[in-house]
Amino acid sequence: MHAPRKRSRKWWARLVAALAALLVAAVAGVALAYPSVAATTCPGCYGLTELEPGVYAEKDLSEAQREQIRRTVASARDRIGSFYGTPLSSPRLLVCVTDACYSRIGGKKERGIAILNRSVMLSPRGLDAVIASHEMSHVELHARLSSGVDVPQWFDEGLAVVVSDDPRYLAPAGSGDRCTTPPAGPLPVTLEEWLAAASKDITTYARSACQVNRWLLAHGDRQGLMSLIDRLNAGASFASATR
Repeated sequence: MHAPRKRSRKWWARLVAALAALLVAAVAGVALAYPSVAATTCPGCYGLTELEPGVYAEKDLSEAQREQIRRTVASARDRIGSFYGTPLSSPRLLVCVTDACYSRIGGKKERGIAILNRSVMLSPRGLDAVIASHEMSHVELHARLSSGVDVPQWFDEGLAVVVSDDPRYLAPAGSGDRCTTPPAGPLPVTLEEWLAAASKDITTYARSACQVNRWLLAHGDRQGLMSLIDRLNAGASFASATR
């Protein structure tokens, strides 16, 4: 009389165990294939500890190193706020002061990188406000694009250069047209095109920043960008919204 119930319980127990095993395997697979995603999800799993809310760094840092990270983050947040106003995003920041740490969390040769438009990783070469605010600008822009619409990669990257006030690619502020390298020909639209172009031509960032800076000057700077975002969220195409 009770045999069917026992068999049913055993069947459910096996099913739960199998599903648990699949879940563990899936998590392990993500950690192996995409360590940066796993690290931003679980910083402690990769040897990072919370330095301040939302900011994670290696353990056993000197007070000078901790203070450098705090200053970098504070300055980067100031640049985001100065351009965008009150931020809509609050990206989790993973900061490494050693190459071993950055490699462990999935970093490559870049100074910093935005992960899934939600988190930011900074390498030992990216511990300054320019790099940090550049990557944070990507996150903030996509947080504001609530409709999920995308923008050309050259616009996203050029805007991040402007927001971060990167002196490598822009003339000093106050000079109006801050272009150092005017764009000639089409700029990379997709991420794949951007990565290929930027790796071959060091002027790709400067040309994109020039295009964005000139568009902002012609459309009211920050207010022009906010209006563009509103139009994109309302369903307009990038081409029509930027006219």
